[in-house]
Amino acid sequence: MAKTRKEFKDIYKWNVTDLYKNDKEALKEIKSLEKDILALDKYKGHILDSADSLFNVLNTDTLLEKRIERIYTYGHINNDADTKDVNFQTIYGLARNIYTKYLEHSSYIVPELLKGEYDLVLKYIKENKNLKPYERTLKHIFRNKDHILSEEVESALASYANLFSAPDEIMQTLSDSDFTFDNINVDGKEVELTESNYSVYIKDSNRDVRLAAFNSLYKTYGKFKNTIATILKNEVEKNVANAKLRKFNSSLEASLFPNEIDPKVYHNLITGVHKHLPSLYKYWELKRKELNLEEIHIYDTYADISEKDHKKYTFEEAKDLVLKAVEPLGEGYQKDISQAFTKGWIDSCNNEGKRGGAYCTACYEVHPYVLLSFENDLQSVSTLAHELGHAMHYYYACQNQSYQDYGYSIFVAEVASQTNEILLNRYLLDHASSKREKLKIIDNLLLGIKASIFRQTMFAEFELFIHEYTEKGNVLTYENMIDKYYELNKLYFGPKVICDDLIKYEWERIPHFYLNFYVYQYATSFTAAISLANKIYDGDIETRDKYLEFLKLGCTKNPIDSLKVAGIDMTTNKVLDDAIKFMDELLEMYEELQGSDKA
Repeated sequence: MAKTRKEFKDIYKWNVTDLYKNDKEALKEIKSLEKDILALDKYKGHILDSADSLFNVLNTDTLLEKRIERIYTYGHINNDADTKDVNFQTIYGLARNIYTKYLEHSSYIVPELLKGEYDLVLKYIKENKNLKPYERTLKHIFRNKDHILSEEVESALASYANLFSAPDEIMQTLSDSDFTFDNINVDGKEVELTESNYSVYIKDSNRDVRLAAFNSLYKTYGKFKNTIATILKNEVEKNVANAKLRKFNSSLEASLFPNEIDPKVYHNLITGVHKHLPSLYKYWELKRKELNLEEIHIYDTYADISEKDHKKYTFEEAKDLVLKAVEPLGEGYQKDISQAFTKGWIDSCNNEGKRGGAYCTACYEVHPYVLLSFENDLQSVSTLAHELGHAMHYYYACQNQSYQDYGYSIFVAEVASQTNEILLNRYLLDHASSKREKLKIIDNLLLGIKASIFRQTMFAEFELFIHEYTEKGNVLTYENMIDKYYELNKLYFGPKVICDDLIKYEWERIPHFYLNFYVYQYATSFTAAISLANKIYDGDIETRDKYLEFLKLGCTKNPIDSLKVAGIDMTTNKVLDDAIKFMDELLEMYEELQGSDKA
């Protein structure tokens, strides 16, 4: 049985008192916000009366947003830490209600602004220097002019904000709190399988354990295929309806528009990855040989290549490894990232009821918060490095930008996290004590490339299919979802990997399908990260300095231009081609080590 949260020491939990001293103080803030949000109403109809009027409404709105971000963060991270705690569910629900109320009372701002002319706004910025920090925000608003609806419609949509997030919330509740899986046999003992520990057992060196974990997980998801298909169908239909309502040509275009990403980038990624699938096929063949298997199944592809050495890491050892790995980023970066371990940024408990997966979120006036379930394995160490990359990205953006400009685009969000992971693996590879250990680290790097470039692109292709299928007037059902998903698995795993039938249900457990065309950015970000991390690790000071400047930008530049600051051009597939070149070099090393004495 998984431990309860109370059984873990506080040093492994994040410090939520940095947000509010206790639940009582948080609830008091919620009540205060209920009243203070009404202050927005007095500006309705008067936003563009003068430069002072424009500043007053924007300033009031910003101050409210900061407070709402804080209470929302408090609600959702407490709830995620223990989804079975009714008290946390209540506070999170109240925080979400406050956010909805804020959206309702602020919904007039953008439509009213867009009734005026941008030239008038520019005139006001010159008249009132306090408006200067809002210049980028105002420019962005007017860029959206053709896609903003009337004040009445925007207000109505805002009132439905909670309902629009319902598919994601329902799916999270099912997977985190309600799903139970068949127990599996591990080393002669019956073990409870969970979403969290599945990632451990699917890598087990014992093939029977891998197969049992695979079957237990996906047989359960298979039983819910109708329900989950309905949930995802509603998510897709919501996105398609929103795109039509806001006059976009497609839901993909609507999703990419805010970040100024041309849909060609999305399509080029899929085309480019298809071209490089033979490199992935080669990896699976080398993996098959290493595992000494006559044939390799999908449930074998995550397997630990060592039959004996299951190296374990304490959280303290993981901390030391991460700090050593980021040394090429300089003393300042090392000192700043150390705060995560000493000031309660991280929650690593693997407790009952904890939300699955890992993430980093931020509160502008406090600090980032990192959630993971530490499993004492190398993957957990990599996850820690990954999420702390996000944390430092947030930290530097908050330190160097205003509140309205700190929230960087999701297109660049994974660059910092993946850069840290690659630095970690390069460090581990250089300090490996044996050929066997080197082989394991290379395998881990290759799995990272597989997971972030190939797997996420496969997800992106599936997501594109379910949206385009709906946009053509078709009705999504579990049958066409499982058929397409199985077809994609056969394409991406290649002719020599046996695609076990149950893999067709995997799409049911992918939370990112509820984030509206998010996953492709893992792939684009990872290709950028490979280029940056390798140069930084090899001592390229110019690249390091450019990268640190990139981390400070927030959203002051669009994503494509932000990456250009770091020396990366994402408008071509050259970055992808270079990443696969690095993969091919790793495959050569893998093959050489296979042919040598692995002592």
